[in-house]
Amino acid sequence: MQRSYPEGKLFGEKSNQRTLSSPELMRRAFEEGRVLEAQALMCDAAHDLVVDIPNARGIIPREEGAVGIREGTVRDIALLSRVNKPVCFVITDIREENGLPLYILSRERVQRRCLDEYISSLDSGDVIPARVTHMEPFGAFVDIGCGIPSLIPIDAISVSRISHPNDRFYNGQNIFAVVRSVENGRVCLSHRELLGTWEENAARFEVGSVVPGVVRSVESYGIFIELAPNLAGLAELRSGIEAGQSVTVGIKAVRPDRMKLKLTIVDVGNGKAPTSAFDYFITSGHIDRWQYNPEGCQKTVITEFC
Repeated sequence: MQRSYPEGKLFGEKSNQRTLSSPELMRRAFEEGRVLEAQALMCDAAHDLVVDIPNARGIIPREEGAVGIREGTVRDIALLSRVNKPVCFVITDIREENGLPLYILSRERVQRRCLDEYISSLDSGDVIPARVTHMEPFGAFVDIGCGIPSLIPIDAISVSRISHPNDRFYNGQNIFAVVRSVENGRVCLSHRELLGTWEENAARFEVGSVVPGVVRSVESYGIFIELAPNLAGLAELRSGIEAGQSVTVGIKAVRPDRMKLKLTIVDVGNGKAPTSAFDYFITSGHIDRWQYNPEGCQKTVITEFC
């Protein structure tokens, strides 16, 4: 099996679409055990997934819909939530129904293969691709391969604090993450280590420049304003400012020894700032140790991957 990717990657590829449209290529894919992807059209009353295959009918039986459904360790919401989204599968049988091909499919077998050949080999510190599937106040759930879920806790999304994961991500977003731990087959992820150290982020900004920012919190002693996902500074209090607002700020001072930026608010935008794009400093490979703070700084922020 090729290195596994989040569900949906194969869906738009020409070879995948060509195979779905050809009974001959579908039979070859069946014989080879090749992984395909198509859109789930509906989840019927029996919780079987009906899959969109041109001039044919594709069915993923309930127990073949996801790892854990058969055993009862995964709830059926894992199937219901796939409707109108791409699903991966292998063909397990080809029959005929009303003169048209009927393909019996298994998503569970693809996930088993992904677990055995890819996820089981992951170590703490490995950097992997992922896709955001949904968010809760405590973190973002992501697909790390063939629909296998993992969690990025909210405090691991970025150094700059956010009130909810949707301040940083959106559903369906392709991201990178780093494996924080692997325990009993469960993979826990982190994200902030890929967004650069304090020095790497601060190097983008000069004293005297005016730049956009997002208000992250209003405290009694000042207003914390994010300039990048891993970089925030403090501005003096000003009335009418709320968390989530977009602002324009001037940079008054940069203090590497204390990891501080002193800012002044120049202008205030209307409404909540949109989810901003971010740049990754690391997108592949392995991390053993990550140190956010500059050397000699009074405060240390370090992640040890072991």
